[in-house]
Amino acid sequence: MGKPKRSNVLAVAEESMTPPDELTTTQSLARVVKAEGNSLYTCALPTTKPILVELEPRFRNTMWIRRGGYVLVDMASKDERPANSRVVGEIINVVRDEKQWRKQPYWPKEFIKNTYDDDEEDEDSTVGKMPPSDSEEEDGP
Repeated sequence: MGKPKRSNVLAVAEESMTPPDELTTTQSLARVVKAEGNSLYTCALPTTKPILVELEPRFRNTMWIRRGGYVLVDMASKDERPANSRVVGEIINVVRDEKQWRKQPYWPKEFIKNTYDDDEEDEDSTVGKMPPSDSEEEDGP
């Protein structure tokens, strides 16, 4: 399979930059949990229900989807698939500018931004600290 044309790659990337104004009833945002191979991804819906989705053909071989990233999933094609198929939807957009997407009213509250609270762990952690000096260990003569 040959390389995709550069103009096609740029066009696909430009389309996915801006979030849609609103979502249809069959669309939902999901977090990518695992790449299964052959353009299949396990994603977690806001309800934390894992689903298997397929990458839309226009994104194949043109965009990378990393684990922990967000995608827009359309589950309308679920009825068109065979009954024994595990695939329940299709990735129709990849969230690239997460900051802009988070401002949208349909962004799920379950997908909170990861902030680390280091205050509790600083007391017990010795990472980045110097070992105790000899003068601290001695009780004096």
